[in-house]
Amino acid sequence: MMVQRVAVVGAGAAGLCAARHILSRPDSFGPPVVFELSDDIGGTWCYEECVGMKDDGRPILSSMYRNLRTNLPKEVMMFPDFPFNPQLSSFLPHQEFNTTVESVKPVVVTTGGKEKKTTWQVTSSDLSGCQKTETFDSVFVCSGHYSDPHIPDIPGIKNFKGQVLHSHAYRCAEPFSGQSVVVLGARASGLDISMELAKAGAQQCSPLVAVEEDGSVRFQDGSLGAADVLLFCTGYNFSYQFLDGAQLGLDIQEHVVAPLYRFMMPPAFPSLFFIGICKIICPFPNFDCQVQFSLAVLDGSVTLPSRAQMEDDVWRELQEKAARGVLQRHLLVMDQDQWEYCAALARCAGFPPLRPVVRSLYEEVWQQRRIHPENYRHNNYRLISDTQWELID
Repeated sequence: MMVQRVAVVGAGAAGLCAARHILSRPDSFGPPVVFELSDDIGGTWCYEECVGMKDDGRPILSSMYRNLRTNLPKEVMMFPDFPFNPQLSSFLPHQEFNTTVESVKPVVVTTGGKEKKTTWQVTSSDLSGCQKTETFDSVFVCSGHYSDPHIPDIPGIKNFKGQVLHSHAYRCAEPFSGQSVVVLGARASGLDISMELAKAGAQQCSPLVAVEEDGSVRFQDGSLGAADVLLFCTGYNFSYQFLDGAQLGLDIQEHVVAPLYRFMMPPAFPSLFFIGICKIICPFPNFDCQVQFSLAVLDGSVTLPSRAQMEDDVWRELQEKAARGVLQRHLLVMDQDQWEYCAALARCAGFPPLRPVVRSLYEEVWQQRRIHPENYRHNNYRLISDTQWELID
């Protein structure tokens, strides 16, 4: 079998996971080329104090705030074959470079036997503006989806006279001390930031529904009031400026990318893999399963259905979710479905499944977060077997 050449877009957790598994299979794959926009590895987990734009005009991609800690313990977050230092606290703080991928384009060629083969042209540029185009057999899109802030449409928001920002540009609570802040969004970052603001002496208001012509805000209970800051903790958009969705047979919207077979590959071009696109997952183990399945597809260990069958499977699953009342922006939310999803990938590709203790501890921490949202990160855990964990002092 000819050794395949793979491009990895992004050197965050998913990209590093992809590179590690590609390098572990030298008989099937050459060393990958990893493209990274910033000057370091780690992706969104690299904290940067500044926000907005860098001096060279590139955007700040990190969405980390100063006091952020993981909301899952390291015993769950770790890659299956690469544990964290056991001496560390369970809930951790955050920790080809300078290369922009301009475009990723499929090139379909017909081989001697009239069989069609897809290769990929990846055009990139460095800080000097110098461009180059390279050819690959496959591309792993590991660029994440936590850098393009989603700002929902609030009626009259243009009338607001105070500060409007997204949690992407939030770093610490002290600048908001004594101000009236409306936090929109009540998931992980919204709750964390709300608690930080309260400790710093910021006054928080109830959710708003509109901004009036005079700049006052109308709250959910119908009352009117004033606010100094609107802080959106409303998630992020999918953004792949280097891809042409129509060319790939993909509909790329703010909250949905479809169709993706197994939530990874477009049926029209199943040598392009999106790693980590799903939401509410145990991220690193999920990435690991997706990467191993993808490489099994590439080396022939997994045979995919026809394009038509893959498209039918994807649309049927999305329609079933919609019929259950799942909103479009939540179609890629996995939550409890993630465990069977990862198990199915492991069965199909023949790699070891996630250990049951990962799910057990994940669900325990979710329960503790609901009961003790301020203090659950004080707990420390130890894995003692494939099925058991313990709480330690």
